[in-house]
Amino acid sequence: MASMTQIRDILRGRKLFWVESGRSVAEVARRMSELEVGAILVLENEELRGIFSERDLMTRVVVEGRDPALTPVMEVMSRELVTIEETATPEEALARMHACGCRHLPVMRGSEVVAFLSMRDLMEHRLAETTDELGYMRAYIHGYI
Repeated sequence: MASMTQIRDILRGRKLFWVESGRSVAEVARRMSELEVGAILVLENEELRGIFSERDLMTRVVVEGRDPALTPVMEVMSRELVTIEETATPEEALARMHACGCRHLPVMRGSEVVAFLSMRDLMEHRLAETTDELGYMRAYIHGYI
């Protein structure tokens, strides 16, 4: 049975982290390291412009021999973005990630980016749901409810 949970429920209260498109790859990589994240949103004038991920760093910077200190993140970020509305379900988000072969989705409220969803967020949510279900089943079997 599909849950009635929406993406906004999973990410409620979470701070949105992003970098400006003019920052250097070195600055962005340092920020990602500080935040302990594998991908980060790239905004320009508060509008979503791209995503920069560890994969982008490897394939478009390291492999191509670019200097991270001199390369603006806007030159090497992923621009073809797949997004999801905050009212979507976790199942819809997982299906979208599977279809696009990505592990991160910018979460939108209309044209405004409000959150950043990762595959890890979805897996942790599903694990919590499963743990709750097992607890209810054990309580029922043992006559506690």
